[in-house]
Amino acid sequence: MPVKVKDVAAAIEAFAPLSLQEEYDNSGLNVGDYEAGVTGVLLCVDVTESVIDEALSLDANLVVSHHPLLFHPLRQLVDADFTQRIVRRALLAGISLYAAHTNLDSAAGGMSFRLGKLLGLTGMRVLSPHRDGAETGFGVVGDLPEAIPVSGFLQQVKSVLHCGAIRHSELCREQVRRVALVTGAGASMLGDAVAAGADIYLTADMKYNDFYAPDGRIVAVDVGHFESEYCAIGLLHDIITKKIATFAVHESVHSVNPVNYFI
Repeated sequence: MPVKVKDVAAAIEAFAPLSLQEEYDNSGLNVGDYEAGVTGVLLCVDVTESVIDEALSLDANLVVSHHPLLFHPLRQLVDADFTQRIVRRALLAGISLYAAHTNLDSAAGGMSFRLGKLLGLTGMRVLSPHRDGAETGFGVVGDLPEAIPVSGFLQQVKSVLHCGAIRHSELCREQVRRVALVTGAGASMLGDAVAAGADIYLTADMKYNDFYAPDGRIVAVDVGHFESEYCAIGLLHDIITKKIATFAVHESVHSVNPVNYFI
């Protein structure tokens, strides 16, 4: 029996049920046909025209992204912007577009756990669980094997996540042992990080006034949205190949950060 889009979706949703997504989100199949047979899968953070080109070159007719291409209803398909162009190209080429966004963020062992593992954290638990004792929720808090200088940890983060630059609040800690983090935009959970006794809090999309909020209690660090969520590609690869191994699953080389740095 050929593998269908619905089979790949089922593998992902067994790990990250769509019921976990936030109300504003649009995870799941954005474009395509659940009954279509799969010739190959391409994984990315964002669906771009370059990613569609890559899918065509690889004969991959299913693109699985972290960020949904469609957050708002389309009123026309006339190539007026990049979203319309991508949807039109995908439909004409028979490429299905599936997204696993906030459901992958908050799944047990999801995005933040993946990032924490990359940074060497141990004893991780959910930072902001959906309810007391739940294994689902946003962010994680965990410990480094031993305390290290804060500057050394930031250099490690910069290297592991390939950050073009790191923004941070006052370095009010000389050393770091306990780390809290939330992939993507997580400034609202700074208080949870403080309550968890973390020395440092890693997230993205912090605004100017957010850097005052630590108030000497914790070091707040903005590593960049794309940088914090690039780990979605590896996580999705593991989820899909663990369940299904009858077709090629490719990690996009054209999934790139739209933010550039002039240093």
